[in-house]
This record gives sequence, C-alpha cells and structure tokens, in this order.
Amino acid sequence: MTQASSLVGKVYLVGAGPGDPGLFTLKGKTLLEMADVVVYDALVSEAILLMINPNAERIHAGKRRGRHSLKQEETTRILIEKAKEHAIVVRLKGGDPFVFGRGGEEMADLQAAGIPVEVVPGITSGIAAPAYAGIPLTHRGYSSSATFVTGHESVGKYRPNVNWSAIAQGSETLVIYMGVHNLPQIVPELLAGGLTPETPIALIRWGTRPDQEELLGTLGDISDKIAETGFSAPAIAIIGRVVELHPENQAEAKQVLG
Repeated sequence: MTQASSLVGKVYLVGAGPGDPGLFTLKGKTLLEMADVVVYDALVSEAILLMINPNAERIHAGKRRGRHSLKQEETTRILIEKAKEHAIVVRLKGGDPFVFGRGGEEMADLQAAGIPVEVVPGITSGIAAPAYAGIPLTHRGYSSSATFVTGHESVGKYRPNVNWSAIAQGSETLVIYMGVHNLPQIVPELLAGGLTPETPIALIRWGTRPDQEELLGTLGDISDKIAETGFSAPAIAIIGRVVELHPENQAEAKQVLG
C-alpha cells in the first residue's frame, strides 16, 4: 500500500450490503459513526445512512441508469481532496465494493495519489437477494456451480462484452447483475449457447428490503412477463434449476403432483 504523510487521512471503501441494515457489518457501522466525510451511492438504504455521524459531511455520488449524480472521475477527485483534509473518509457503496462496484478502480486511483486505502467488504446482492427469496445458488440435487456476471450495457448502446453463449454452458446457476434492461438481448445469446426456453429464471428487485419484489418465469416467457408487469431495475436475475426451489414454484409443483 502506498505510504502517505501523516497529514493525509485514510479512505475506507465500505460495502453497505444489499439493503437490509441487519446485514451491514459491525466494522462498517463503526466507521460510519466515526467518519468525517461519507461519499455514498444511490442504492445504500436509508436505514444505513442514518448510522452516519451527524457531524459528518455527506456527499451523494449515486449512479442509476442514465442518471449519474457525479461522474466517476469527479467522485475519485473528491475522495482524494477530502482525504487531504480529514482523517476518516468513507466511500459507502451498495453491496460489496469489489463485486461490480468499481471499488478496484477507486482503490488504484487513490493509491496512485498517495492516499491510504482500506476495504471493508459487504454482502453482495447476488448472494443475499436469492437467499431472501428462498433460492439457494448451489444445491447437491440442482447445481454445483454458480457464475456472477454483469449484464450492464456499454454507455450509449448495448455492445455485449460477455460471451453469453460460453457462459450458458459454464455453470449450472447464473447470477446476472444489472441485466434486466438488456434481457431481450441476453436471452437469445443464452439460448444460442444451449439453454432451453424452459430454463427457470427469477428476477429480484430491491433484494433483502421490506419491499423486495420477485418475478418468476422461464427464458422463453420472461420478456413477456416483464412487459406485462412493468418489472424494472434495479434487479438481479437468477437463471438455472435452483429457481425451481423458490417457494412459489414448490407450491405449484405440489399442486401438479397432488
């Protein structure tokens, strides 16, 4: 880690988890209570924001599709400036900083500027949301592997950088972050890779929060269900036989067998 002068503070890249404040780490909570400055994202829940030191400076750097409060370069610049003025600067990010959270980029830029950095992991939504929905990502009878992948498009136009056809055969459970908007492009790629239209899929919005929403379907009908229900981001997608274990699917199976 880059050594800095004693006058330079430290930036903590803290994962806020998926939303339920009960899943936030004790270390993260302690840092929020001690922080001089907190730079936070849009998906951090209000219950966690309430833990911030009331005397701390708050800076909203949230990013949503098409609506960025701050550009990434501006966020990094602010972190560097604040670390030169204060002892404890918290960069509070939804989920885990190093799982599709640009934490690695921010860490590298801070270290290059001579700012000490420490990472405090958070529970990522790709694990927590399906757990709250009753969907295990692995199961001895259904899946022995899981792949985490981003479904977010390039700026301006969808250009797939992910080899979806290969991923379709790469593991038995797929967890797609930020992919709801691009499912019409992703699903054909997965089908071309060998998955069938009957492959189960679950979409989970606002994972682990009191208003968590779930939409179940198959690769063959999920786009129609999204159009019918108006289901929208932010959400993750779980694809594979493990979705059959969702309580709703289990209830339907029992009715068929009964």
